[in-house]
Amino acid sequence: MTSKFSYQCSDCGLQIPAGEIIYLCPNCSAKQLPDKPPLGVLKVVYDYNLLSNLSFRELEENDFLQLLPLNDRKSFPNLHVGQTPLYEIHSLDGETNDFELYLKDDSQNPTFSFKDRASAVVSAFAKENGIDTIVAASTGNAGSSLAGICAAQGQKAVIFVPATAPKAKLTQIMMYGATLVPVAGNYDKAFDLSIEATKRFGWYNRNTAFNPFTIEGKKTVSFELYSQLKEQIPDYIFVPVGDGVIISGVFKGFEDLLELGIIEKMPVIIAVQAARSSNLADNIGKEEFVSTPSDTIADSISVDIPRNFNMAAGYITKYDGQTITVSDDDILRASLKLAKNTGIFTEPAAAAAFAGFLTYKNRYLIPKGSVSVVLLTGSGLKDLNAVQSLFEIPLPVSADMTSVEKFLKDKI
Repeated sequence: MTSKFSYQCSDCGLQIPAGEIIYLCPNCSAKQLPDKPPLGVLKVVYDYNLLSNLSFRELEENDFLQLLPLNDRKSFPNLHVGQTPLYEIHSLDGETNDFELYLKDDSQNPTFSFKDRASAVVSAFAKENGIDTIVAASTGNAGSSLAGICAAQGQKAVIFVPATAPKAKLTQIMMYGATLVPVAGNYDKAFDLSIEATKRFGWYNRNTAFNPFTIEGKKTVSFELYSQLKEQIPDYIFVPVGDGVIISGVFKGFEDLLELGIIEKMPVIIAVQAARSSNLADNIGKEEFVSTPSDTIADSISVDIPRNFNMAAGYITKYDGQTITVSDDDILRASLKLAKNTGIFTEPAAAAAFAGFLTYKNRYLIPKGSVSVVLLTGSGLKDLNAVQSLFEIPLPVSADMTSVEKFLKDKI
């Protein structure tokens, strides 16, 4: 196996050399307490001194392979993962912005979500190491992502999901030919079963906040943002947060650039959570983690115990990140506003980030001339039921122009 990287425990700091497949710090994970965030999540670290002579452009020309746990770019799936559009939005509801606003649309990934970044790296690592079966637990997006990437790679995927996951996401998993295992329970139950299956059958596990390479895949969005903004860092980045893995990936990508001396400071990275699922934001800085049941329309970020809490909270604290919560009504209104103003239809979890931006702008003001980026992490077609309350589909009209004219009166 590759040895250009090593692991570092995000809790005790233990350094672990690369070698056999490892998921968690053996010391900290053994101390795990029930109903608390997992301990021992590992961070992948590289020899930054060895890479410090490389420019950002040199890293980019090699697909950032020096900063990934991989040896060959040919190991990636033959799908267009990453390099998603960054749209500049000049006005909202007819009001011109006096700051720069960009939307990073990761719904343009092959399976229509940000999760493809992680799945691609995990799948590529499996390919380089002769592994043909990958298992994951998911509320939908990670599962459909892994299923699609594995289909492209000729690998087998086994996906454990809560039986209540949106039908569109379950359908997507099945279409890719993965083995779907619906679980009569929540995501935590599906997660635990997938870990047991990993041990029982020897499968490779993709779970976020368990497999350290998922964060390595997700951090690539930071490299892309820096490139698309002409090697400048944005002032603010708004990230939807559930388990805390995506935001950890965003921090990790910029931290890599910071370690290499390519950038001099970290952007302000803002964790946006649904108010009815804010267990990460509510517990940062507290001595004891206390979970409250989650019940939000944004199913992809609905989490009782954030599995990457310790790492995400550590990043937010170390680099002066911020948190903000938004109501489900805020999320639905933001989803509609986003679609009507930009033509981008996102699922509620992604719309939460835009709702966070709108709330932040109204509450604190976005400085004139500053640069803000909102991460849009999944397509609205993933969960159509969530937005049905926003409108009613009209009844059919008679097939004559008189009826049409009557129907259109006061509408356009």
